[in-house]
Amino acid sequence: MKGVLFDLDGVITDTAKLHFDAWNKLIQRHFHMALPQSIVELTKGVSRQDSLQLILKAINQEVVSEQFDLLCKEKNQLYLRALASLTEADILPGITDLIDGLKTDGIKLALASASQNAPRILQQLNLFTQFDAIVDPTTIVHGKPAPDIYLAAVKTIDLDPHACVGIEDAASGVTAIRDSGAVAVAVGDPVILKDADIVVSHTGALSPELVRTAWDNFHG
Repeated sequence: MKGVLFDLDGVITDTAKLHFDAWNKLIQRHFHMALPQSIVELTKGVSRQDSLQLILKAINQEVVSEQFDLLCKEKNQLYLRALASLTEADILPGITDLIDGLKTDGIKLALASASQNAPRILQQLNLFTQFDAIVDPTTIVHGKPAPDIYLAAVKTIDLDPHACVGIEDAASGVTAIRDSGAVAVAVGDPVILKDADIVVSHTGALSPELVRTAWDNFHG
């Protein structure tokens, strides 16, 4: 094992509520509807544009392309305002120790997040310099569950996917990791994330030893 590939939301920090609140404000403002809480799971790990498509389908609405682009921009502005309050205290349990331990072991780290705001979020969490590479999701043709972003991540750190482990909290992300050729470690519901090589219930259970065990078991 030479590299670990991280998702952001739900793995390093949890901005799902901030995303949901921003989407909810947007939809109430333009369509006078309230979003169901199920939208959180539906849009987890999904790009802004793909999330809006899923939301519009869920509320049975259609918009022209110009309005679609404006809605995406407006949602991002709402989300960025909410991000201003993010600090190191918002790093999920166990993640700082996990990252420190992997760096001590000489493991390369790459971020494979659909969030275009990932660099800013990592800076606010004081984790930006810990990562060897951050994939720009705007350069990715196919979002998760396609493996494209994980294939791009391993390329940026000059590794083979088979030498890497990816960490996700969404089923679409697990599929992306597995299809890239990397080993998948997941955080969350073992039923939803059944295709992962190892599933833990919370980030506090993650450790360099567990990640390495997942890789060893897969390649053993």
